[in-house]
Amino acid sequence: MTAPVLDPDLLKAFLAVAEHRSFTRAAHVLNRTQSAVSVQIRRLEGQLGVRLFHRTREGAALSATGHEFRVYAKRLLDLNAEAVDVLRTGRREAVVRLGVMDDYGTIVIPPLLAHFAKCHPEIRIEIETGLTATMPARLGDAYDLVIAMHPEGCGDGELLRREQAVWVAARSYPAQAQDTLPVALYPPGCLFRQWAAEALDAAGRPWRLAFVSRTLAAVEAIAAEGLAITVVKAGTLPPRLHVLSERDGLPPLPAADIRLHCARNLSRAGALLADYLRRGISEPATLC
Repeated sequence: MTAPVLDPDLLKAFLAVAEHRSFTRAAHVLNRTQSAVSVQIRRLEGQLGVRLFHRTREGAALSATGHEFRVYAKRLLDLNAEAVDVLRTGRREAVVRLGVMDDYGTIVIPPLLAHFAKCHPEIRIEIETGLTATMPARLGDAYDLVIAMHPEGCGDGELLRREQAVWVAARSYPAQAQDTLPVALYPPGCLFRQWAAEALDAAGRPWRLAFVSRTLAAVEAIAAEGLAITVVKAGTLPPRLHVLSERDGLPPLPAADIRLHCARNLSRAGALLADYLRRGISEPATLC
């Protein structure tokens, strides 16, 4: 079956309705009638064979599929605009898409990218942070490079560094005094969440999930205020927190491997960035 060719006008109508959550407001922005926008959305849904919106009294809400398609619609329009701009101006700019864990994306990677950008201003880097468990499977589609965390000794990709998982809390936090230990963790799918639960359960230590967030900054802030303990990599230990040990009544945690995954048929720009990250993370002294 031949895949449909998506009309940019339909994508623009979809994104307008998604942004304004209303066919009426989207029609005003697009300078079209509401019925015309409705026809465009029905046509797009027909081509895709999915429902993109749920109609409500308040307007239009994206379906689960609509949320997923929104990313692709924006990317298609951005790529269209980029292609036109390159051809009209003669500008050639390489793009490398990088996926990485939140703590590395916040602490380790930015200084490396800043130095890399000075050496290669023609290369534009798009970086996405988050849970990396599923990122390697999307190489070539969503990412050119992924720096992901794996259990020690496991996983594909090239080993860059080994990180010890450690319990941390505010400096004055009385971990031993807690009958039921409050813990701040990341969503399901995070290795640290899995390891923390397994270690505490195996040690028979009562605990409760006090806070959940996808971002390091939010989890760190909760721990720094003395509201919970959490788990971080020893190599990215936030300065506001200190390491807890078995003396504080906490069970030991495993180590993690930090591995670099590269898409097949990696571009020259991607290969340059991969080599730079490889040296910057595993042998930082070589960049000096």
